[in-house]
Amino acid sequence: MNMQDTSVSIQHLDLSFGAVKVLQDLNLDIGNGEFLVLLGSSGCGKSTLLNVIAGLLEPTDGQIWIKGRNVTWAEPSERGIGMVFQSYALYPQMTVEGNLSFGLKNAKVPKAEIDKRVARAAEVLQIGPLLKRKPGALSGGQRQRVAIGRALVRDVEVFLFDEPLSNLDAKLRADLRVELKRLHNSLKNTMIYVTHDQVEAMTLADRIAIMRGGKIMQLGTPAEIYGRPQNLYVADFIGSPSMTFMHGTVEGQTMRIPGHDLPLGAYAFKSQPAPGTPAIIGIRPEHVMTGDTLRSAPYTTDVTVDLVEPMGSDTLVYCEFGGQTFRIRMDGQAQVKPGDRLTIGIDPATASLFDKTTEDRL
Repeated sequence: MNMQDTSVSIQHLDLSFGAVKVLQDLNLDIGNGEFLVLLGSSGCGKSTLLNVIAGLLEPTDGQIWIKGRNVTWAEPSERGIGMVFQSYALYPQMTVEGNLSFGLKNAKVPKAEIDKRVARAAEVLQIGPLLKRKPGALSGGQRQRVAIGRALVRDVEVFLFDEPLSNLDAKLRADLRVELKRLHNSLKNTMIYVTHDQVEAMTLADRIAIMRGGKIMQLGTPAEIYGRPQNLYVADFIGSPSMTFMHGTVEGQTMRIPGHDLPLGAYAFKSQPAPGTPAIIGIRPEHVMTGDTLRSAPYTTDVTVDLVEPMGSDTLVYCEFGGQTFRIRMDGQAQVKPGDRLTIGIDPATASLFDKTTEDRL
């Protein structure tokens, strides 16, 4: 990505607290107007990275560039960013309108311009009827909209979101997720969004950076992350329920697991491993074939159903295969119960193979 197409560039970034390395030689270029999600479990460094971009933390080494300007040592207010936190952090004694306009008044923005920006933010976020209310009279979702609006009125190039929906209930999270997507589609600003929720990441992102231990494990589109995870960690982290992993060895065009030889003729190897390489195959529950789809399966076998979880639109079926528990996602109307014999099909072309030693994709 060349510098003209880059909105935020993070170069060789290190951050340590004493002897603890939180971010390690991290490099990341974010395109103009891109929605990039930093995804990972607690403690992986995603919020720390966001705080470094915002200027709330100073890096130990490396540089941050925003819109072609080195802002590594610039104050947060000089970086051209708007930040939305997990907590709404609204002024309780002020109305919604007061909360939205407070920062602009402090920056001595003319009143006519303030009114214009507040009206625009209120229209985009559908909070116009709430402008005269105080935060105490708002729901959680309305407060978070106001917090987003406060960043929006600053008219900045880059928005930073630090788990803004995690304090909301599931329905509100889903609703606001859609609104955030609409907001990005209409504004076309660069957005960097931190979350531990993979559904948020997959639905919102143009690209996802999956982090672990202060490093980026994989950077790619949601389709790339889901379809071709580059290592075992990413494969296990993405997908709900996650992949089933089985241990065995690769022998040419065959994956040998206990009691089964899976044909790998259609699998796209990154490089052909040596015969006898210990490997792990990951199969997503939704890629297991049953019923009418079995006709196209390169490999079929019979299993005994152990447990059934009806989930409405889907039914999750547990069975034993290859010496361990194996998950199958079936249609919500599937008539299946514990003890049933079930014929399943596997297409290793949709699976993921990993070297057992390095845990990298084969």
